[in-house]
Amino acid sequence: MSERLALADIEAARGTIADHVLRTPAVMSPGLGALLGGPVALKLELLQRSGCFKPRGIVNRIRSLDADERARGIVTVSGGNHGIAMAEIAQAMGLKARVVMPEAAPERSKARIRAKGAELVLVPDIGTAFATAEAARAEGLTYVHAFDDPLIMAGHGTLGLEFIEDVPELTDVIVSIGGGALISGVATAVKGMKPEVRIWGVETEGADAMSRALAADAPVEMKVTSIATTLGAPYVTARTLDHVKALVEEVLVIPDREAVAALLTLAEEAKLWAEPAAACTLAAARTVRARVGADAVIGLVICGGNISVDLVRDWIVRFDLGS
Repeated sequence: MSERLALADIEAARGTIADHVLRTPAVMSPGLGALLGGPVALKLELLQRSGCFKPRGIVNRIRSLDADERARGIVTVSGGNHGIAMAEIAQAMGLKARVVMPEAAPERSKARIRAKGAELVLVPDIGTAFATAEAARAEGLTYVHAFDDPLIMAGHGTLGLEFIEDVPELTDVIVSIGGGALISGVATAVKGMKPEVRIWGVETEGADAMSRALAADAPVEMKVTSIATTLGAPYVTARTLDHVKALVEEVLVIPDREAVAALLTLAEEAKLWAEPAAACTLAAARTVRARVGADAVIGLVICGGNISVDLVRDWIVRFDLGS
């Protein structure tokens, strides 16, 4: 069994990253509260630097590098948001960065990574991307894993500290899952401060590596097919699986169509431009509300908003959501 994070790890990360990340707002949403039949709070991490939560963990990890590691540079794998954040932070901190991405990653993400001066390497699929990044160690680059790293997890957990401090009445928190670093950190932080709060995970069909790992009681590899590319980890790890088994009530799996419908609902009812990886928390909230009742205060982590109008338009047509 891997060693789990402690609340102290996340509190230490908050001090480490404070000058490079924003304390994003948490707000109550009257529109979503009326829609779901009970109070709903939103942690607006889509307002974070880079448009997503990723800078929290990345800054915490990069701050741990020694001078020699910083001079040699870093490499990472991304389906979109992690690479954007890595490129922006590396540029700000004066580090050389290489980002390996599958060719099918969003063009907007590729453009933003190149614009920040990182070297972008495109490969056929996400599995090849991980192998390519691992091989870069031989060149002396430090591999910054997107999710299998305690420092990444602890950095991400800082948004959980903020959420429970700003909305102490929370009873339930819903977090989306890619590789599992975000939910591991948030669950550790929230339950460390208020153990009775229930944590719920959500994935989209075709990006449900955690659900498959829970069913097998071990990490398993999968081919990612979901449109939610920022959730597109081809596997979770023993480390993140252990945190979810210990701290999370249940992991719900949402069809892509429901994630896109929820994206549109967030725009209409909460006035937010969120990506499917964030909107799926709203889709899952209907099930959670039915389980926990009208008096529960449900918190949604709106983890990112890096999405283009063209993609949303295409999905509306694909899933027949025009009406």
